[in-house]
Amino acid sequence: MRVTWEQVWAWRLRRQYVAERGTGSVPEIVARLCGVQAQVTSAAELAVALRSATPKSDAVVTELAAGTLMKTWAMRGTLHALTPDLGAACLAVMASARTWEKPIWQRNFGASPAEVAALTEAVARILDGVVLTREELVGALVADTAFRGLGEELRSGWGALLKPLAWQGALCHGPAQGSKVTFTSPAHLVRGWRGLPELDAAAATAIRAYLGTYGPATPETFNAWLTRNSLRKTQVRGWFSELGDAITEVDVAGRTGYLLTEHADELAASTPDENVYLLGAFDQYILGPGTNDAELLPAAHRAKVSRAAGWISPLVVAGGRITGTWELTEDTVLLSMFDDAKPLPEHGIDAAVDHLAAVAGRPKLTVRTG
Repeated sequence: MRVTWEQVWAWRLRRQYVAERGTGSVPEIVARLCGVQAQVTSAAELAVALRSATPKSDAVVTELAAGTLMKTWAMRGTLHALTPDLGAACLAVMASARTWEKPIWQRNFGASPAEVAALTEAVARILDGVVLTREELVGALVADTAFRGLGEELRSGWGALLKPLAWQGALCHGPAQGSKVTFTSPAHLVRGWRGLPELDAAAATAIRAYLGTYGPATPETFNAWLTRNSLRKTQVRGWFSELGDAITEVDVAGRTGYLLTEHADELAASTPDENVYLLGAFDQYILGPGTNDAELLPAAHRAKVSRAAGWISPLVVAGGRITGTWELTEDTVLLSMFDDAKPLPEHGIDAAVDHLAAVAGRPKLTVRTG
């Protein structure tokens, strides 16, 4: 099966509720996106609101509080809001990489595999049925002489020592207390939490979800998206192979990837989408395939999107390709178009800005190109 990149992007825009906004629940939108990055809560809210036919303020936070979504360190070690079933599957696959047992991780963060195992047990016990701030959790841990030497790393806002615990299902984020982060057990907060599934089943769930939104894609792209290539390549290829007829090989302008077979006819029938869309910071449209995808984001402009300290800029998407970035002031959308981008159709950018204004609760936004 052969298709063009323009067909792939048009299909992804529909699957991701960008071209056709979702009429279902917030968890349904989050599930389709395989989670939304939630390092910055407002970015997660915007990602969902832009894709919803009836956007509501604080929709993600509301679902997190209700336990229909969970917030935890997941893909690539970053905070995501996820549906419980997909979250559990992704965590199980990430935990299988055992990154905390690698010498470089131990050198960087000062904890041995035995200490991480002991931390996992202790945190699961401490958080059973309660919600604690970071300070309260660390205080309970360092009261034990076994963990006193890890206090500085445990207090770090990067959470390096806590991430392996999250991947093993021992903790997740709880509701924020003002500016303070909290932690709890998934079993305490997440509705219907059943623990982490068996690895092969978890991998099948995660791969199917990923291909259903970001396909056609390779095992290597999936590995980079989920674990920053921490899984063994042969293992990931084996998981893809085990899906058998459930996936179909697709040639996209000479690049081979895999798609769920059930979506093959829909992709083949897709026609290019020439519309203009404005997507927010840390948006899944680029995080799914990765900022190294030079077809979607030309390599010459990658640094304008993937910036210092892991910041991912808001995106201007035209014809499916990323053609610039934008920022919002009080009443103006400032576009920074790539120097080789085609001029945007006036009616196209007007529609995108009007949608952004509606989502942001602004009566009117003007457009300026910087």
